[in-house]
Amino acid sequence: MNPITRRLILASAGVGAALVGGAVAWRRFTPPPMSAVAQAFWTHDFRDPNGQPLDLAPWRGKPLLVNFWATWCPPCIKELPEINQFYGEAKRQGWQVLGVAVDQPGPVRAFLQKQPLAFPIAMAGDGGLALVRQLGNTDGGLPFSIVFDDTAEISWQRMGVTHLQELRKLAAS
Repeated sequence: MNPITRRLILASAGVGAALVGGAVAWRRFTPPPMSAVAQAFWTHDFRDPNGQPLDLAPWRGKPLLVNFWATWCPPCIKELPEINQFYGEAKRQGWQVLGVAVDQPGPVRAFLQKQPLAFPIAMAGDGGLALVRQLGNTDGGLPFSIVFDDTAEISWQRMGVTHLQELRKLAAS
């Protein structure tokens, strides 16, 4: 075999290997398409209780407990201190918590002055109950909690009051 033919064969093999390697890397590092349910949450226009936009992007990629609640919901108010305690314990393990108020900003601000929470609060706006239904709570009841895993997909949900022990077990699993 002459040297030019040998170089062409080696060059072709090298280009082929590079293409295969590039395709494997692209497939491995490109996240799968997000489910429509998860996308409903991650693309929702949330605001904080003062009306400022709330960017959800920093919360993607780590476990995120999202608790939907309202000031007019006694079971919601009952569970918030335990969720707050969970946040204090689990944030060192990379857990994040976001409270989503299905309420009006005024009552939420007044509640937070009386009972401050260490985790951020978002306002769900007029579409809050519709969002809760999209996320799997077909009855639209509160409180409602979900966990997004490191792929930004829902990995757990609970309709009704969550308890600290349950959240601790969830974080340990």
